Amino acid sequence: MTDFAQALVAELAKKSGLIWVSYGGHAHPIWHEWVGDAVCVVAGGGEQPLPDIASQQTVTLLLRSKTTRFLIAEAEATVEVTAPGSEHWEVVTSALKSGRLNVVDRSDAVERWAREATVVRLIPTGDVRQAEDISQTIGQSRPHLSRR
Repeated sequence: MTDFAQALVAELAKKSGLIWVSYGGHAHPIWHEWVGDAVCVVAGGGEQPLPDIASQQTVTLLLRSKTTRFLIAEAEATVEVTAPGSEHWEVVTSALKSGRLNVVDRSDAVERWAREATVVRLIPTGDVRQAEDISQTIGQSRPHLSRR
């Protein structure tokens, strides 16, 4: 990934509390945390529903402006399940726990995620399209395009 593409994806992901992830013909709004080089999410287990996310090879991240909410870029990302005890588990779940709003069981959230949910890292591949290169035929459930 070029330095510019990496910086663009990281900046948009960090600044937005909500991004969209598209796969299987559907776009899903997700809460997330940017950790290291990836968008990290918790799916299932009383958190956000992301059906079959763990079985996906790649997904598309739909990144929007925090201020205007317009779609600024789309980035392809590989899907990496982060299992309990794996290399990224502690740092990813710590960041997700810290960033999670309205978690009802803050002291036990990570243990619940280990039992009931799937923690996933969505790692940008470097294939990034900016607004002017994104098709305008998008569904109503997806963010609006930004046109400068």
